[in-house]
Amino acid sequence: MLRFIDNDLRRWKEATRRKPLILRGARQVGKTWSLKEFGKTRFETLALVDLERNQALRKLFDGDLKVRRICSDLEVILQQKITPGKTLLFFDEIQACPRAITALRYFYEEMPELHVVAAGSLLEFALEESSFPVGRVQFLNLYPLCFAEYLEAIGNAPAAEAVLGNPAEISPAVHELLREELKRYFFIGGMPAAINAYLEHNSLYDAFEVQKEIAESYRMDFAKYTPKVNRFCLDSVFTSLSQHIGKQIKYARLGEGYSNPTLKKAFDALCLAQVARRVPSVDPSGLPSGATASAKSFKALMLDIGLMRYLSGMPNDSEYGKNDLLAICRGAMAEQFVGQEMLISQKGNLYYWDRQAKSSSAEVDYLAVLDGKIHPVEVKSGAAGSLRSLHLFLASYPACGKALVFSDRPYADLACQKMAFLPLYSAYSVTKCEQRD
Repeated sequence: MLRFIDNDLRRWKEATRRKPLILRGARQVGKTWSLKEFGKTRFETLALVDLERNQALRKLFDGDLKVRRICSDLEVILQQKITPGKTLLFFDEIQACPRAITALRYFYEEMPELHVVAAGSLLEFALEESSFPVGRVQFLNLYPLCFAEYLEAIGNAPAAEAVLGNPAEISPAVHELLREELKRYFFIGGMPAAINAYLEHNSLYDAFEVQKEIAESYRMDFAKYTPKVNRFCLDSVFTSLSQHIGKQIKYARLGEGYSNPTLKKAFDALCLAQVARRVPSVDPSGLPSGATASAKSFKALMLDIGLMRYLSGMPNDSEYGKNDLLAICRGAMAEQFVGQEMLISQKGNLYYWDRQAKSSSAEVDYLAVLDGKIHPVEVKSGAAGSLRSLHLFLASYPACGKALVFSDRPYADLACQKMAFLPLYSAYSVTKCEQRD
C-alpha cells in the first residue's frame, strides 16, 4: 500500500540534522508495515528489534545504555551487521520497553550517523515509566489510509490522481465514479486490514468483520489503561463517541452512571491512545490557532470512519442505499470523513469555530490554515444562502480566507460570496498545507 508518510520518511533519511524518529499512531494503522517497507527499499539492511514479541531483547536495556554496547549485542542476537548509513535500526513496539525509549537520546548523542526509528502504540502510557528524551527525537504520526491512499490500495491509481488534482477539472462522469468509490470508503474505512479483507473477496461484509475484530482488540487494550481509568467507562465512551460526531461533547452524554471526572478521564485516555481525537474550538482572529484552543468547547472524531460505522450500530442496508452522501447517518459520516482527511492534510492541527451567544449561536465545522490564512470549512448539502453560520463567520473575520464548503455537488466557485463549493472527495487535496490558494 502506498502511504503518503513515505515522503516524510524519505525526507527524514536525507536530513542533515536527523534525530531518532518515533512513528506514532493507534494500533493497526500500519506503522510496522510502513517502517519495514522503508527499511527494505531505502537501506541496504533492516535490523528489526520487536520489543513486544521478543522479551529477551528488552534485557539489552537493563544495564547501561551505551549505544555501541547495545549495537554490538544486537549484532550477535540478530546475527547481522549494523552499519551506519547502510542499516535502518527499527525498534518496533517500543512502548513495551520504556528503557529503550530513554536509550534513543543516547543514539542521538553517541551515534547520530546511524538511522534509528521506532514505532509504538499507547506510548503516552509507557512514557510515565521512563525518562523521555526531550529534544533528542523526532516524531511523525500515521493515520488510517485517507481516500486517495485507499484508491491506490484497491488498484485505481488514476482515480487517486484525480482526487489529488484540481476539483474544478473533474468531469461529470468522473465525479460520479468518485462519489461511488467514496461511498464504499465510508463503509470500509482506512484501516489496512479492513481494506485487505475487502480486496480479498470484494466483500464489504468481510471488511465489517475485520472492523469488529479491531474494535474488540481496542477494548482488550483498555485493561492496560487501568488503574487510572475505569475500563467499563472506557467501553461506554468508546461506543458513545461514534454517535456524537459533529456535536459539541458533553461528558454526561457519553455514559450513564459515571461522574463527569470519570468520563473525562476515559475520553482523555482514548485521545492519548489516538483511538479518538479532540477537536477544540478556537478564536480564528489570528495564528497559531492552537494558542486559543478551548478546554471546554470541543468536538470529537473517531480514529477511522469504518470503525465509526461499526460502533454506531447504523443499519448498513438502509444507510448504504442512500444516494446522497450527506444523508448517510444524518451527515455524521461526511463530517467524520472531512475531519479525518484534514487531520492528515493539516498535519494533525484540527480545530473548529463555535460562538455561543444569548441571541444566537453559530458554528463552523472546521478551520483550515492555508498560505497563512484561516479558512472556514463547512460540510453541507444546502445552497449558499442557507449557510448562516458561515456567512456570519466571513462577516466577523474579514481577514480570513475564502470559505470551503464540502458537499455532494461538483465544484462551483462563488467568488462574489467568498466561498467555493467542493466535492467531498477533494477534502485532502484542497486543505493540504502546502497548497497555494
